[in-house]
Amino acid sequence: MYQLFNGDCLLQLNNIPDGSIDMVLTDPPYSSGGLFAGSRKQDTRTKYCDTEHNGAARFQNFSGDNMDQRSFTAFCREVFTTLRSKVKEGGILGTFIDWRNLPAMTDALQMAGFIWLGIVVWDKRTSRPTPERFRNDCEYLVWGSNGPRSAPMVKGCKVAAGCYSIPGVQSKDKHHQTEKPVELLENLLRLVPEGGTVLDPFMGSGSTGVACMHMGLDFYGIELDPGYFQVSKKRIEEAEF
Repeated sequence: MYQLFNGDCLLQLNNIPDGSIDMVLTDPPYSSGGLFAGSRKQDTRTKYCDTEHNGAARFQNFSGDNMDQRSFTAFCREVFTTLRSKVKEGGILGTFIDWRNLPAMTDALQMAGFIWLGIVVWDKRTSRPTPERFRNDCEYLVWGSNGPRSAPMVKGCKVAAGCYSIPGVQSKDKHHQTEKPVELLENLLRLVPEGGTVLDPFMGSGSTGVACMHMGLDFYGIELDPGYFQVSKKRIEEAEF
């Protein structure tokens, strides 16, 4: 089962039943993409795509990616506070972010009332080379739980890795400028109970929904942009069969 909603997630979350979600897995706009405030105000094609070599520049820009750190923290806090009532007791919130706004994201998650439980590292095996610097090869999943999450020390219990080395989606195969690989998402969804329910309030091109269809999980997805909403709808429909 899946249900998709086109619109502002703060409004569309009213369509999600309270206490119904086992895991929120989402990839909101990072509002970063530069070392300085002026860089963040550029469009997403300029910030995230190499127009000479990166085929992802063919996709439309997405909104919500131009906030300063204070506004970004406040926005994420409001979204996470709103969706917390939708998450089951002990359920998980996992949200992607890069190094620039990692502190803001860990603050927002805790401000919203979730218990911060850690950071998962994704080595995407690629980054723009910058002379005389360490490569920024990784992005991160900040995760926490809605109240205490049972963690019994049982031999053979279900556990997921804390770091993944999975290549990013090749430009020719992308449906979105900042698309995450379905393989990575499937690994992150391993902690969802069999037949459980997942929510992505920043659905983008629908990769989380595709992963859920592959794994037999129910899915709620919300996307603001009408164009990307149609892309995600098509991809999830195709993955269901």
